[in-house]
Amino acid sequence: MEKFVPVVVIKELSETDKILSALKKSGIFCAEITFRTPCARDAIEYACKNYPDMFIGAGTVINAQQCSAALDAGAQFIVSPGLSVSVAKICKEKNVPYYPGCVTPTEIMQALELGITTVKFFPANVYGGLKALKALSAPFPQVKFIPTGGVDRSNIDEFLAFDKVEAIGGSFFVKEAIEKMEEKSNG
Repeated sequence: MEKFVPVVVIKELSETDKILSALKKSGIFCAEITFRTPCARDAIEYACKNYPDMFIGAGTVINAQQCSAALDAGAQFIVSPGLSVSVAKICKEKNVPYYPGCVTPTEIMQALELGITTVKFFPANVYGGLKALKALSAPFPQVKFIPTGGVDRSNIDEFLAFDKVEAIGGSFFVKEAIEKMEEKSNG
């Protein structure tokens, strides 16, 4: 897993090159393409074929059908806003990492029962941020977290300094990468 997991929303397939190129130029070789748009599956397939040096996954996967479509398109990891047992089972069968959203002890225990030890902590800012992660780490020392939602440049270093943080997720990586690329082309 990369340290930074940009949450990428692709509204039109034609945006894929601009976004992924900008991320690569920023030194980020990972993208979680969300299943929030009609072209998500096609964008994942395109990204996997045209950016083989990047770790391309599917995000906002909320059911088995989306999971299967994402995996058929070539997704190398799956992320959900919550925990789906059916998605977990498919990912386990296919030997693909699954990072479900878990913010309570009960959800974390369910993930552990499914053999999952790295979970998305979403939305991090709403569920107590770093303070909550530290509290949850005490009873679950084997769990690593990917905080997403409310993580940005103002607090990213604090999250990264905590050894239970596997990676940071967020859409701000995409915004920054595109702004940086546009600055260079305009400057």
